[in-house]
This record gives sequence, structure tokens and C-alpha cells, in this order.
Amino acid sequence: METASYSLMPEDTLTKADEGKRVLNTDGTEVGRLVDVRDGYGYVEPNPSLLGTIKAKLGWATRSDEAHPLDEGSIEKITDNAVYLRGTL
Repeated sequence: METASYSLMPEDTLTKADEGKRVLNTDGTEVGRLVDVRDGYGYVEPNPSLLGTIKAKLGWATRSDEAHPLDEGSIEKITDNAVYLRGTL
């Protein structure tokens, strides 16, 4: 009997494809948008403008000094539309 060997990416691992997603606290409150993913960290812009949101979705965003770093230990789950935090930001 042959066994298949493969690895799945954990659902709480941030990738560049997650840029532009809404970031939500455990109570569902939106706290910002994920504007950058780099070196194992995501950066959450607390109040992005409409232009900033569009740039993030296109992967063109630059993070401001207000952006909060977010490590993978802070993430409960990642869906197609949002990043859900374990706590609050």
C-alpha cells in the first residue's frame, strides 16, 4: 500500500495573496486592512483610505508608520475575505 506524502499550508499563515483583506477582532469588529506581508509578519493599517484599500488589494500598498505588525501567533484563521485575530489589536 502506497501512502501519499504532501504538506498543507496552515490556514493561519499569511501570504502576499492576503494583502488587502479586512482584519477583524474576535468580536467581529474591523480593525483595519492587511497592507503588507513580509518576513513572516503582516502589517495592519488601522484606517486605510479608499485608495489605500485598493492599492493593498492590488499588492501596491506601502505601509505607514501607523501600521501595526501582526505575527502568525495572533491569527485565529484566514478566510477568502478576512483575517480573524485571536484577540484584539
